[in-house]
Amino acid sequence: MKWLRAILPVTVLVASGVVAAPAATALPGPGWQKYVVAPSSRDVEPVKVLSTSGDVTNPNGLLGRGVTTFKRQAPPPKPAWPAGTTAAASSFHAPNNGGNGQPRTYEPGNAVDGNPDTFWNDDTIGAYPDVLTITSAAPVELPGVTILSSVDGVPQDYTVEVLDAGAWRVAASVSGNTAVQRAVAFDRPVTTTQVRITVTKDQNTPSGEFSRVNEVWPGLVADPPVPVAVVDFGKVVAGYPKISFAGASANHPGIRVSTSETQQYLGERSDFSRSDFSGGPGSDQIAVPATPTVWRDTKGCANGTQVCADGLRGFRYLRISLDALASDAPLTEPSGEVRINGVSLEFTPFLGTPSSYKGWFESSDDALNRYWYAASYTNELGMDTFRESDVDPRGAFSPSLDGKLVLHDGAKRDRDPYVGDVAVSGLTEYLTHQDGTAARNVLADLADHQRADGWIPPASINNYTLPLFDYPLWWVTSSWDYVLYTGDTAYASSYYSQLVKTLDAWYPSVTDSRGLLAKGLNGTGGYGDYAFLPRTGEVTYYNALYVRALQGAAGLARATGHAADADRWLSRASGVAAAVNQYLWDPAAGAYLDSGTGAVRHGQDGNSQAVLAGIASPAQATSALARLAAGALPYGNPFMDNDTLVSDGTKRVYAFTSFPEIQARFRTGQAASAIDQIKRMYGWMTSHDPGITAWEGIGDGGSHYEQGYTSAAHGWSTGVVPALTNELLGVSPASPGFATWTVAPHPGSVSWARGAVPTPKGALSASWTQQGSVFSLTVTAPRGTSGSLVVPAGRLVLLDGKPVRNGGPLAVSGGTHTVLVVR
Repeated sequence: MKWLRAILPVTVLVASGVVAAPAATALPGPGWQKYVVAPSSRDVEPVKVLSTSGDVTNPNGLLGRGVTTFKRQAPPPKPAWPAGTTAAASSFHAPNNGGNGQPRTYEPGNAVDGNPDTFWNDDTIGAYPDVLTITSAAPVELPGVTILSSVDGVPQDYTVEVLDAGAWRVAASVSGNTAVQRAVAFDRPVTTTQVRITVTKDQNTPSGEFSRVNEVWPGLVADPPVPVAVVDFGKVVAGYPKISFAGASANHPGIRVSTSETQQYLGERSDFSRSDFSGGPGSDQIAVPATPTVWRDTKGCANGTQVCADGLRGFRYLRISLDALASDAPLTEPSGEVRINGVSLEFTPFLGTPSSYKGWFESSDDALNRYWYAASYTNELGMDTFRESDVDPRGAFSPSLDGKLVLHDGAKRDRDPYVGDVAVSGLTEYLTHQDGTAARNVLADLADHQRADGWIPPASINNYTLPLFDYPLWWVTSSWDYVLYTGDTAYASSYYSQLVKTLDAWYPSVTDSRGLLAKGLNGTGGYGDYAFLPRTGEVTYYNALYVRALQGAAGLARATGHAADADRWLSRASGVAAAVNQYLWDPAAGAYLDSGTGAVRHGQDGNSQAVLAGIASPAQATSALARLAAGALPYGNPFMDNDTLVSDGTKRVYAFTSFPEIQARFRTGQAASAIDQIKRMYGWMTSHDPGITAWEGIGDGGSHYEQGYTSAAHGWSTGVVPALTNELLGVSPASPGFATWTVAPHPGSVSWARGAVPTPKGALSASWTQQGSVFSLTVTAPRGTSGSLVVPAGRLVLLDGKPVRNGGPLAVSGGTHTVLVVR
């Protein structure tokens, strides 16, 4: 590979005199390898012990430096209410089969039955107050009560009243509680027959915002503190946690393991577990044997429904506690001694080491370099084998994908390959490591499950039935991207009939008399989209994406010898574009409406896609992009300009919908604002817990937008990779397999950039610098290809040392070419 080190001064005689072209800046040797984030091997160890509490000695044993010992005395017997004590509640959930298929009740009496495995569960999700009233069969003297709740979510704000001298009074108030077991001392001891607990706020967890009380014990229970240690892996990782046990006491003491991508959502339960969907405890349970053993987090239970583990996890922080679920007795106990001499992870995703990179990027801007490789690592975490044991449990397993390399949406969740996500993560795959195998496996499988009416499912979830309105369009655009980058026209030929059926059967069935897609037609009122937004009618985003899909389909048609279809689809795209401008442009706002139905608002998704699709004129594009920038936040640009669709529309940021906006800014000559948007959004994510990886969504104040449920390593958020490679560096395919290509840099304020893009015929490399009035570009392309070089206008343009006309693309063939521009 040849790189431009310097260009000698050039003197050229022109009509107005002599113009001296100064030398370009010499670049240092490529140093991109230092930005690579992935671990060096599949055996990953934590980088430090973050914290300990309780009786934990030599915590560094968890890092393989000796032995860490956890000790806990057996908890004392719990006090009991007098026989005949009863409980009543403001509401309680109807009986069901619980999360494990076993019949379960949620009556208030469960809170006083002495069995910690049963519990009262109110029946008004997220509504308050929830009241539990206990009536003792005989007067009891109480210094307080102890409330045992559930790892599925604890009461946070509540009062405890007692019937004292014939009148109710507040004996204690609690706010901000996060403890599953809480001893609540009264302001003074009281002898009473009734206690009333009034809950005004519960934790909102994946299991729902309910009041749950397993037991109320009459008295203050002081259990020995649970020994806890938290280790930090330094970044989000994915795979199977492993613990090396050096031994334990003979009573099979219990170890509970929970994980989280952030410290904020790490507790007794993980920030997310696949078993959350079935009422699981949110942690992995281990009955530690007395003899040394290595535990590997494997999905399943030791005995029936006892001592269970979830299997593969995506996380940064891992919490180990000497504790046990009451329901796991007598197989394991919450006391004893456990000795550990190492914690590690069996890393399962694609291992993106420097030697695996087929494409790379580097520039004069250190932050942009870090974001590119952080996003690449984010994508690697989702590039994994499709396995029944760790995919989304909501009907996502599919024998047709089993054992294949896929692009999951996230490391932690949902762990199902969605085609909308592949629209971004596929590009990141092509530009970094892979030959497209993972993306192809997903695209082909979804096409194989096309519905009879032409609709293509978004993913395997719900046995390929999740109804999304926009995702069949993403299948079309993603298929075109796949063929462009890989040259696999055989794929295009194999699935051409599915392409025709999608565009000529299903989407026409949801097209209205004005020629626009209209959500609600043909039974689509209940269909969702990438964010399950309650939009209806003529939506700009759907229609602009439709235009892009028709344009991509025309490319696929020409690549497979169907020129007439290409012409027909392009004609339809022009008609849809005209209708969007006629009916959905809002001249008062200078932007496209989110929808022609309902409250007036303007979306990032629709306006960005309208620019990329060529629907917007240059003036409209400038105005629309200005509208999107008007609500700029420290952590990115919001996806709506008001809150009429969702309550946080002006505070929520998606990298998924920001990517097309960034592309649009580069392509309309707004490189500075594109770079600013990248730095605000990716700078926020890389500098806030868990750091490095790109989040699924950012919420109010820069938070994880769906709290602990949010995936902090999500492939659809890796658009900074194609944005910097395709737009800033400027390298893009123009026809399948890079048979023709374009290098059109958009430098902005960046002094230099260079990189390589993998193609079927070898790497296509580009390097450019700008200093003062001089811009220089060197491109090395595989033989047998041809392309266009698009450079800034200048007083003088030299191609391979020879003057060429100023302005317009420069046609070149494969090989090495250098362009010098004096501005």
